[in-house]
Order: sequence, then C-alpha cells, then structure tokens
Amino acid sequence: MRIAVPYDNGAVFQHFGRTSAFKFYDVENGEIRASAVHSTNGSGHGALAGFLKDNGVDTLICGGIGGGAQTALSQTGIRLYGGVSGSADEAVRALLDGTLAYDPAVRCDHHAHDHTHTCGSGGCGHGCGKE
Repeated sequence: MRIAVPYDNGAVFQHFGRTSAFKFYDVENGEIRASAVHSTNGSGHGALAGFLKDNGVDTLICGGIGGGAQTALSQTGIRLYGGVSGSADEAVRALLDGTLAYDPAVRCDHHAHDHTHTCGSGGCGHGCGKE
C-alpha cells in the first residue's frame, strides 16, 4: 500500500489542488516501511490524480478537496480520506490503526462565488473567510 498526503511543514496541507508536495508512505503489513516527500512540480487539480497514480499511490489522506479532483481520484481507483487536518505522520498512523477521523462528504468548492463550503476541519487556506 502507498499512502499520499498533501504536505506542508509536517502537516496535512488543506487544499489538495494547490499542494506543492506530497509525502508518500510505503506500508507493508500495517507498518510504515518508508516515507519521502515528493514535489508535484506545479501540477494542478487535474494533473494531481495522474501524478499520484503514476507514483503508485492507492490511498490519499487530505484536507479540502473539490468535486472534480474527487472524481479524478475515483476514476484512478485511489481511496480518499478527506477533511483531515494536523500532523501528516499522525494521520497515517491513525488510518493504519483504524482511528482516523475523516469526513466522507468533504468538499472544497472554492470556485463557487457564494462561498458556502467547508474545506476540512482546518480550513482550506484560500482566503475566502471560511477558514
């Protein structure tokens, strides 16, 4: 299993489509065997699902994520655990322990002009005032 987390200074970055790096965790028998941070090289919403799939990711833990990105991930077979905030390492350990608190209905619709959205429990960080 390979888990990816949008990554910023040890934390789950709260806006999937704007992440500049992911931390990948290689898991065997329920234990983290290796981890490393990888740059997205400027990929945006549409390209990130392909980037993750090309890097062997089958599970994503993230904060806010829009509907288009969710669809792209679903089409590549990547499992999504959204609405997560805090330490990236702790989130992965919680997923492996079966204790990860996540929001299966997470949405980040920052492209809408009415700003009636939530972007994970820590805000998506795009400055709309819905932090």
